Amino acid sequence: MLKCRTVWKKLAPLARASSTLCRQNVRRTALNNGRTPAYVPVAHMSSGPAGGGRANQIYVLLVGAACVGGGVYTYRTVKGDGQRYQERIEEISSRPIKTQDSYIQTEPPAVEATETEAVPEPEPEAAPSSEEPSPPAADVEAVIPPETSEAPPETSEAPPETSEAPPETSEAPPAAEPVVEAPPDEAAEPPAAPVVEEAEPSAPCEPPPGELTEPPAAVEESEPSAAAAEPAEPAEPQPEAVAESGDSVAASLKVPSHAPYLLIGGGTASFAAARSIRARDPGAKVLIVTEEPDAPYMRPPLSKELWFSDDPSVTETLRFKQWNGKERSIFFQPPSFYITAEELSSAENGGVAILTNRKVVHMDVRGNKIKLDDDTEISYDKCLIATGGVPRNLQVIERAGEEVMQKTTLFRKIEDFKELDKVSRNVKSITIIGGGFLGSELACALGRRSSEFDLEVIQMYPEKGNMGKVLPEYLSNWTTEKVKSEGVKIISEALVKSVVSKDDKLEIQLKDGRLVKTDHIVAAVGLEPNVDLAKSAGLEVDSDFGGFRVNAELQARSNIWVAGDAACFYDIRLGRRRVEHHDHAVVSGRLAGENMTGANKPYWHQSMFWSDLGPDVGYEAIGIVDSSLPTVGVFAKATAKDTPRAATELSGTGIRSESETEDTATSPVASSTPAPSGSHKDEYGKGVIFYLRDKVVVGIILWNVFNRMPIARKIIKDGEEHSDLNEVAKLFNIHDD
Repeated sequence: MLKCRTVWKKLAPLARASSTLCRQNVRRTALNNGRTPAYVPVAHMSSGPAGGGRANQIYVLLVGAACVGGGVYTYRTVKGDGQRYQERIEEISSRPIKTQDSYIQTEPPAVEATETEAVPEPEPEAAPSSEEPSPPAADVEAVIPPETSEAPPETSEAPPETSEAPPETSEAPPAAEPVVEAPPDEAAEPPAAPVVEEAEPSAPCEPPPGELTEPPAAVEESEPSAAAAEPAEPAEPQPEAVAESGDSVAASLKVPSHAPYLLIGGGTASFAAARSIRARDPGAKVLIVTEEPDAPYMRPPLSKELWFSDDPSVTETLRFKQWNGKERSIFFQPPSFYITAEELSSAENGGVAILTNRKVVHMDVRGNKIKLDDDTEISYDKCLIATGGVPRNLQVIERAGEEVMQKTTLFRKIEDFKELDKVSRNVKSITIIGGGFLGSELACALGRRSSEFDLEVIQMYPEKGNMGKVLPEYLSNWTTEKVKSEGVKIISEALVKSVVSKDDKLEIQLKDGRLVKTDHIVAAVGLEPNVDLAKSAGLEVDSDFGGFRVNAELQARSNIWVAGDAACFYDIRLGRRRVEHHDHAVVSGRLAGENMTGANKPYWHQSMFWSDLGPDVGYEAIGIVDSSLPTVGVFAKATAKDTPRAATELSGTGIRSESETEDTATSPVASSTPAPSGSHKDEYGKGVIFYLRDKVVVGIILWNVFNRMPIARKIIKDGEEHSDLNEVAKLFNIHDD
């Protein structure tokens, strides 16, 4: 064809010129017939040799010969292509015949393999890998040599079937469907073994891998159905999933490629969302991805009840006695509650799976997928970001060097609790930097050990008293004396200038010249919201409060929600806020889960928080509690039931928000008991502190007053001015004995 085209390009101009000349000569001959001689002068010809019509005939013959030659060449080329195409078709048509042989060979073993029961245990490990069938095939061959020895007698009968019915090879795939659907009714694991085993001979062909992925999928579907019917059975696989998560090779086979509901973060908010999703969508498939090695657990006991346990193995069991004496675990649910990640994609009744020790490093919002730190990608339909936060540290400590950092604890996780517990038993001095909730709770907890382990506990902070940023000054001073009574040395108005390691001790130099020597430092100076995914996901971070900015439904995008410490939400009464407390994590996670299933509910809840300075002093707060605001406090004499211990005995749970967030206040009835005529100086047994802004109550602290939070929530929600807050305090019945 190329030669013909080249020749034609060369002859085309000459052919066009010859054709034009021929037409002109014919026209002249017709007009001048009989009048002009037949001789045509040479000067009349624009091109070509002399000779008139004969020359034109030569040109026509040349052009015709070129066309005939091109046609012959084209015919031969097309004919050759047709022959090669036919040979290719015959080659391709021969492949399904080979595949059919191997498929028919595996059919009889698949039927007989259902009688064997010795193989099911290793089979689920090879079955889930539908994307990479060849590695599981190698594993199964190593495990199942006895079945391969029985297969040859049956496979010898299969070739006659294929030789008699080559045209029926196209009907073989439909025949595979009954084979795939049959195993769920019987023992699902054994039939998959021969199919995977025969994958190696058909590896050169493309169709077999596609067929081989179907039987393992059927195997997975049969297991979750049993797990859903008997929730106690999955208790054994769960520890394996957690233990094997560190193995990158084995774990890569267990990571599902898609999760309808993907929850990033393994904290309280994430678990609350998972439970809410499953409540509204019983068949939902939820995948939790967490950096921690543990399943979701409660954080408050890490700085409270666990430190008061008498069990020497509490760091291993992570079980504690609540103030009411009841024992429970810090984990929300036992391992049997979860399914393994490999079961998630095929679970008929859905479930909640956890990927531990995995970090999401990139989020593709447009593509609806994430990338893990091992480059594994997981797509999703709906996603929740509940990444929480990371503890802040002092810059002077970060700049002090590695030796100082090794003797500094940033308290947040289970590992931090275990480390600090071990340190407190082996050192002589611990200094806690920070006077907020966490710092004061740890100071009281470690102060209880000071006499038993001959431990010096020091707490320093820049404020004048404990929780000086939250409590009014008079109540902060009272709290400071309470902490001192627990055996804690208080250093107030302390600003750290530098920290150095010298003679196996840490020397903390304060800006006013004071020097503190200690063995270990606990930095409890706040929390920084984890917004690492904001850049890759293109999500907005609030410049004032930090965290992901979300709307009233906790949405950051159409299919992305944020809950917990990392969410900066809009409070209908108090404006935009970000809250770092357990109750907010529970409620925001629950609401986000409902909205992920289509509820479209706004965030109306006023979250609360609580803090206990041991079993005898505790308080609950709601709204904006800032010591810079004007406050009004109404107090009464406490009784034996006005303690955290009594509150848990009444509610039955150490996590008080679990019972109170479900309650709503209707029409609170004020106490008929009159307020005492006089109050004892410095006696703050129990009471209510109101925080005002523009004469409107925006925050309330219930000091040793428990199970009254719905009333406080209603007062803030109403947003009314109150002329006499003493009357409002009667709604909490603080004067009742």
